[in-house]
Amino acid sequence: MSKTEAVQKAMMQALKDKDAARKETLSLLLSALKAKAKDKREPLTAMEEDTIVLKEIKQTEETMTTAPDSRTDIIEKCKARIAVLREFAPQMMGEAEIDSVIDTVLQELEIEQPTGKQKGLIMKNLMPRVKGKADSALVNQLLSKRMV
Repeated sequence: MSKTEAVQKAMMQALKDKDAARKETLSLLLSALKAKAKDKREPLTAMEEDTIVLKEIKQTEETMTTAPDSRTDIIEKCKARIAVLREFAPQMMGEAEIDSVIDTVLQELEIEQPTGKQKGLIMKNLMPRVKGKADSALVNQLLSKRMV
């Protein structure tokens, strides 16, 4: 079952449960997924679906952080929306898994002690393997720790 179908099924369940907030969030996510598929003119891949879900989470987090502290209603709504969206987000890699991928890339490139000059080459080989599965800032941070 694709993520689009799973979101649609969850939205129908939210309608049956009369959970308006959950239904609204799922409706917005479903709209984003369908709009991207329509633009592409073919079904989305799992990675593309994951990218859209992560984008929706990021946008909601930005809304929450830019909202004034006095607007607790907006902040609470964003927190609830993020909780629903995270149900459909891909499982992100932990530091140990990212370190393992970094080790593999360094072995393939035959680099024992990475330097700042080699960082671009390493990232070019590393990012396609972790895209959509790991936070790019964390990947960059872990690789930077290894630099000489």
